[in-house]
Amino acid sequence: MSLVPAFEVGRVCVKTSGRDAGKRCVVVDLMDKNFALVTGPKQVSGVRRRRVNVNHLKPLEEKIAIEKGATDEQIAALLK
Repeated sequence: MSLVPAFEVGRVCVKTSGRDAGKRCVVVDLMDKNFALVTGPKQVSGVRRRRVNVNHLKPLEEKIAIEKGATDEQIAALLK
């Protein structure tokens, strides 16, 4: 069974490892079955836009309506 369908553009997640462990982020794009592009954005939760392994993310129930590749400014406006 694959966990990939749990990850989709706009899904709010919590980072489980690395320097941003415990912080919330939003999936902006899916690179492949192992990696996703996420952002906090930095001014909201402190997570900068970066590629992360999906094994280091815990998806939450929350999802925001963004298009693939949305800018940090668009995401910050929706989260406010």
